Amino acid sequence: MTDTAKIKPAQRVRPSSPKPEVHVGDIVRRLRKSHHLSVRTLADKCGFSPSFISQVELRQASPSIASTEKIASALGVTLGEFFRAIDPAPPAIIRSGDRPVVQSEWSRAKIEALGPFNKDSQLEPMVITIQPGGASGHKPYVRPAEQLAVVLMGTLELTLEENVYHLKRGDAAGIPAGHRHCWRNISKRPAQILIVTAHRTS
Repeated sequence: MTDTAKIKPAQRVRPSSPKPEVHVGDIVRRLRKSHHLSVRTLADKCGFSPSFISQVELRQASPSIASTEKIASALGVTLGEFFRAIDPAPPAIIRSGDRPVVQSEWSRAKIEALGPFNKDSQLEPMVITIQPGGASGHKPYVRPAEQLAVVLMGTLELTLEENVYHLKRGDAAGIPAGHRHCWRNISKRPAQILIVTAHRTS
């Protein structure tokens, strides 16, 4: 007997669309207004010119990673909390295609937030992809929190205080709080690092 049952065609599973990128300027404007700060006041607090802050908010300038952290600090938030302005309710699970993404054209880098997973978390993990010739800042800068960094792809140059280290895939670095540091990609291929920042509770 011939099986005459019709076979239903397999249903197509539509892949979830990646989360749209958010410009740094959109977050800066949102946080500045929520803190009731003028452009000039914010500029004074972070040591930049009012015109630069305006250009950032108007998407006419893309600050480096270091400058973004400096602006976030002037707004009274960490870089992780800066990302949280995109989605105030952090999920327990962050899918790879749903990571909040911010581009830094100056640093030639893409920052993807992996957390925090709750508002009380002391850990802020993120993945930073730096293109050839990119750097986290013009010069080494100080971060008030301790960091653990692991190179996921490529090679990177880490300046830590007066020392310069060349790190490759799998290498890890501990950056103590208050130490000047800077990341640079001096290779010809993109490099990627996982950075986990540990903030101490007051």
